[in-house]
Order: sequence, then structure tokens, then C-alpha cells
Amino acid sequence: MSRQGGFTLLELVVTAAVLMILASVTVPLARNGLKRQQELELRRNLREMRTAIDDYKKQAEQQKIKAPPPEANFYPESLEILVEGVPMTGSLSRKIKFLRRIPVDPMTGKAEWGLRNTSDDANSTSWGGGHVYDVYSLSNGTGMNGVPYREW
Repeated sequence: MSRQGGFTLLELVVTAAVLMILASVTVPLARNGLKRQQELELRRNLREMRTAIDDYKKQAEQQKIKAPPPEANFYPESLEILVEGVPMTGSLSRKIKFLRRIPVDPMTGKAEWGLRNTSDDANSTSWGGGHVYDVYSLSNGTGMNGVPYREW
């Protein structure tokens, strides 16, 4: 009487069940990890642009760069100005650049952001024009913390 080596049907079913349970746990963890990375990038991009806006205002107040119109309260007219650069006071050839590029919103995949000026309501979703005081994501999604991305 010879016995053949191999797996029984029961062993194969148990192994497949264990693998399916592990896979069902791993997929949501990976999905949450991706969302967490996108949210970190969104926070980083918002901080980078807000810091650039604040630096522009500080330089304009100190008269180190050509000041924007008085109604702009020393804020830039657009995000593009932060990338293109602003002439330094007393020099037409030297420019100060505040951003290398306008970052991409990881939630929408576009380099488009909602803008607010000092006259706009803090939760406004329409830009009154004139100058840029704040930026926000145009995504309709909600973060893992329960706060909509537009309010970050």
C-alpha cells in the first residue's frame, strides 16, 4: 500500500479561507494609507502657499518689493505672481519668487485652488477678486478627521 504525498481538499479550503481573510484586512488598510498620504500632501501644499502669501505681504509691507495697489492690503493679486516673481524695490531686473510652481491639489489632481480675499467671508466659496488672502481645496470630499477639505 503506497501513500501519495499532497494536500487534502480540507487543507486547501482552510488555506484559501485564511488568505481571503488576510486580503480583506489588507485592502482597507492600503486604501486608508493612500488617503492619509494625499491628506498629508494637501496640508503641505496649503501650508506652502499660505507661507508664500504671508512672505509676499511681509516683503511688501517692508517695501522690499514693488507694493501692490493699496486696496490689496499688501496681498498678491494672484498665485501666478508668486511664481513669476515681483521686482525688488529699486531694481527692475531682480525679482523675488515666492513659489517655484503652483502645487497640485492631490484631491482633485489639478493645480487649481479656491481663493479668498480679505473682504470674503471665512467660509466663502467664491472669490471677490482683487487680491489673494487665503487658499483652499476645491475638492468636495471629507477628510479622515471628518472636516471637509474646503475648510482646511
